[in-house]
Amino acid sequence: MASTSGAVILTSDPSDAVAASTPARWARAQLEDALRVRGIRTAQDPRPAPSAPLRIVFCAFESESARGASAQSGLAMPEAAETLALVPLPDGSLVAAGRDIRGLVYATLELADRVKTAVGDPLDALRPIAPIVQQPANPIRGIARLFVSDVEDLPWFTDRDFWRAYLTELMTQRFNRIHLAFGIGHDFLRNVIDAYFLFAYPFLVDVPGYHVRARGLSEVDRERNLEMLRFASDEAAARGLHFQLGIWTQAYEWVDSPRANYVIDGLTPENHAVYCRDAVCAVLQACPSIAGVTFRVHGESGVPEGNYDFWREVFRGVSSCGRRVELDLHPKGVGPEMIDVGLETGLPVTLSPKFTAEHMGLPGHQVAIRELERSGDRNRESDAFVAQLMNQSGADLRYTRYGNADFLREDRRYGLFYRMWPGTQRLLLWGDAALAAGYGRSGSFGGALGIEFCEPLSFKGRRGSGLPGGREAYADDLLRADGGADWQKFRFTYRMLGRLLYDPDEDRAVLRRAFAAEFGAAAAEPVEVALSNASRILPLVTSAYHPSAANNRYWPEMYTNLPIVSEQRSHPYRDTPTPRRFGTASPLDPGLFLGVQEFVHEVTQDRRSGRISPVRVARTLDGLTENAARALDAARGSVADRNAAGFRRFEIDVSILTGLGTFFAAKLRAGVAYALWQATNDLARLRQALEQYHAARAAWLRVIEHGRAYRTDVTVGGEPWLRGNWSDRLDAIDADLADMQAVWDQAQGTPDVPAASPLDDLDPARHSLAIYHVPSTRIMRGEPLEVALVLGSGMDQIEAMVHYRHVNQAESYRVEPLRRISPECLGTTIPADYTDSPFPLQYFFVAHRGAETWHLPDLDADLANQPYWLTRTVHQP
Repeated sequence: MASTSGAVILTSDPSDAVAASTPARWARAQLEDALRVRGIRTAQDPRPAPSAPLRIVFCAFESESARGASAQSGLAMPEAAETLALVPLPDGSLVAAGRDIRGLVYATLELADRVKTAVGDPLDALRPIAPIVQQPANPIRGIARLFVSDVEDLPWFTDRDFWRAYLTELMTQRFNRIHLAFGIGHDFLRNVIDAYFLFAYPFLVDVPGYHVRARGLSEVDRERNLEMLRFASDEAAARGLHFQLGIWTQAYEWVDSPRANYVIDGLTPENHAVYCRDAVCAVLQACPSIAGVTFRVHGESGVPEGNYDFWREVFRGVSSCGRRVELDLHPKGVGPEMIDVGLETGLPVTLSPKFTAEHMGLPGHQVAIRELERSGDRNRESDAFVAQLMNQSGADLRYTRYGNADFLREDRRYGLFYRMWPGTQRLLLWGDAALAAGYGRSGSFGGALGIEFCEPLSFKGRRGSGLPGGREAYADDLLRADGGADWQKFRFTYRMLGRLLYDPDEDRAVLRRAFAAEFGAAAAEPVEVALSNASRILPLVTSAYHPSAANNRYWPEMYTNLPIVSEQRSHPYRDTPTPRRFGTASPLDPGLFLGVQEFVHEVTQDRRSGRISPVRVARTLDGLTENAARALDAARGSVADRNAAGFRRFEIDVSILTGLGTFFAAKLRAGVAYALWQATNDLARLRQALEQYHAARAAWLRVIEHGRAYRTDVTVGGEPWLRGNWSDRLDAIDADLADMQAVWDQAQGTPDVPAASPLDDLDPARHSLAIYHVPSTRIMRGEPLEVALVLGSGMDQIEAMVHYRHVNQAESYRVEPLRRISPECLGTTIPADYTDSPFPLQYFFVAHRGAETWHLPDLDADLANQPYWLTRTVHQP
């Protein structure tokens, strides 16, 4: 036996099935590799070695070693799946344990990550170590990887090294699910150019008994595709990662698409459903490590809504594959009938509604959805082709399109998790621990199972817009991540989201160590502060100003201007209130935020709702940009190498984000001032609008300057608002500014018009209230719910209302005044007949004192909290 002197001893009991599993042994190999790269030898020996610098024991919670560690440390080992523990023992050894295989993998990879990110001696990162026991807040913590371009996506799809490294990163950051989505790049199959994997089956399998082909695809390429799908799913399983296959399109005919690179032959309406049934079964049998299938089951799949017989047939293909596979339904337009079709299979069924429309808003689920979705014109779709496909989600089930809808019944027989769509930020770095922790807490809202995030760069090259040269789209190849692996640019994003979905209370030092490893210990804190503040900008903009819920229309990261002045100016925003101008656009969450026109109406009527005004949003954006810019300056002065590619990427993206924050803050102020001029004919407000719009334009010029680091044509679609560069958006801003100048000239404005009072005076920062509420998190269904506010000192003049509804986004809020129960308490009762419902309850308060109004609970300073309370209802047995 080789000498173990000076080596780190890695050991486990051979009889421990968890420690002996393939994923656990793979994770241990990752730790060995990390130690070897840092010059540290390892040895496998169950016996104590006095000269060894460290002995690590890998085991399951049920093992003797874990039970001993629990007894010696006093730490309980929770029953929850995927729980991990790292426990030092008095003899200097370390126990790495898990409740199950995945828990042990996470514990082992945590050690490997500490070694990789250690700034000094890596053994110092492993000893002494404080005892750690962590369990997941969300059973589902997923990443969706979207295949939408043969040019940009085939290279990574067919790269085995990519899959090995990427799947390892996901497990290291405590994700437990990878969703490979095919056919997601199109909503309606018109003007198709790039059809690779659009109708996925014939790109993977030749189904006996059918003669279905993707015209132009060779047999060699089809077999390679299936082999790569098998490889990727096997590699995921070998790491303990759930592999989900997404088949988002079932249609096989492209409409008005003479330039399509692939056309499907051999299908007719008569054999369509049975082919899809047999094809999905063949794929699942050929790839035994696929653990679940996601289907888009509304009209954008190419199958008209309400065609339950088609889906019943397809689902038979899943249920007959020979193993138990999760059936996940993307549920826009889904009612009870469609859900029942899934449940008929006997398979585990999940629904995966959108978290905040097709964008990344703030973590708290919307207080309310946009009125266009909740009670808009049910028959407003004028396109007959679209209307026949979307006959439910475009009509009576319109409210199911962009949120949790009515899916959170307490008596549901399906699981539910949220999918975070990528419309807000695709290109630029993102990494904020506060918002990531907020998503981690909101993932279980209403008893949900968690969140699946679409990966950064999602939809890159969509709809035939793919370009060679790397998905990151840098003009300078020296800025590309190591080895051209696009995901490596976003390592901080994956770290924040994965670890804080797992444990929202994760020690921030654990997150910061990656910044120290890349930029140096001195720069770690300012880099973190700069990126955190910059990362809050676009989610806030998304929640407060939302001219379209569609990710292929509204892209705030590379924003196409919606005019303040004239609705006749061209823009892509169809699903926004008329007249379609900046001031009339709705917030994504109109229950929490005010649109520009709404705010001006409240100002002129001197009646306040307590919702967050555009002026307050602008002030918050100012604070975020100032904090980020100040920290960026500090990072420049403390980083080890300012010219390193990683720091340059960080510096460029934070600079663009702060420029966008300044732009949106100034444009919101310009919109408010212009609407005030319209309401009052006060020329001082029109002058103020011009000044603020010029400030917005100046900020956009700074964005353009930093944006030169990217190519002149960054593509996430073929339409002009989904491609190009920030410089392409300037003409629309200038045209709108010219229209405003023309209004000023026509109104005979002159330089001697006095300055208007600051817009901040219309909604000044308010003092926090000494008001307290203790929520009831659970009540029995059909029991009244008492709600009360306890008033602190000086609050005796407060009056308040409670706004409440079921957790059903189709419903309106009920509003009841609180009565004075005592000098220190206001309260009321939500009646028993209202709580006698299959839905939980959500509620908030609006408090008044004179002209001051507050929404309770307000947004916290970090923007990460839920701005209402939730009460679950427990059903009587």
